[in-house]
Amino acid sequence: MSEGRSSASSSSAPTVLRMILGRRLQERRQEAGVSLDEAARALRVAPLTIRRLEKAEVALKPLYVEKLLETYGADRQETEEFVAFAERANEPGWWHTYRDVLPNWFSAYVSLETGAKTLRTYEPHYATGLLQTPEYARSVLSGGFPNDRDEDLERRVNLRLRRQALLERAEAPTLWVVMEEAVLHRVVGGPQVMRGQIERLLEVSELDHISVDVVPFTAGAHVGACAPFTYFRFEEPELPDVVYSEILSGAMYLDQRSDVVAHLEAHNRMSLLTSDAQSRALLNRMRKEYA
Repeated sequence: MSEGRSSASSSSAPTVLRMILGRRLQERRQEAGVSLDEAARALRVAPLTIRRLEKAEVALKPLYVEKLLETYGADRQETEEFVAFAERANEPGWWHTYRDVLPNWFSAYVSLETGAKTLRTYEPHYATGLLQTPEYARSVLSGGFPNDRDEDLERRVNLRLRRQALLERAEAPTLWVVMEEAVLHRVVGGPQVMRGQIERLLEVSELDHISVDVVPFTAGAHVGACAPFTYFRFEEPELPDVVYSEILSGAMYLDQRSDVVAHLEAHNRMSLLTSDAQSRALLNRMRKEYA
């Protein structure tokens, strides 16, 4: 992530493993007291290439990794471990098979989502993708991609549903959703689809690792009334917290501490505008209205 941000113009969507390896290479170089210029001379590349390798903006070739570790004074065992890690990191994620309907800037999101320990989302418009029913997802995606062929739309729906499998893993991440009451009033797919979606939100909100907070209209103006965003936290110490914020034609990935803290504080403040009991009461009331 260049300078803490990436957008639709990014040429590469890193996997979490590649991000971890990039961080470890940077730490190993710094421990060895090797400068960017010195590392670049070892590979006969520009210093910018080393920086991009360490930021996981380009694929890490095993030969590059081996040469860098040799430059940093690593022994054979350590070098072999790094090379094996690089080979794993370069393997495409399961979502790679959906690349025909998956924008490059969003494939990075799926990788972060798959590797995160904690996810926090703010949704002002729609139920979050990880909790959407098939019918609701199909209606949302058909609206977002009105020119799609039927087969492309179905692949987008299948991709969204496959992403949801992470919530059923043995060590599933924690998901904390804060959404606006407006989400429940936006009739997506008709009353029957909305009723099914609200029932889904009620069902998953009873799980220990999923929280669903609904900010009521009565909360008025508040700090988070803006674009949707997702906050990721990882178990691996090499990875910083990351915030994803989407726009019409791309996205931003923020990992600068000040940006991340601002979004985390906004999420905390918004969650205080409601309670579990209030959220469930609002969900139940809207479910009855769609009967």
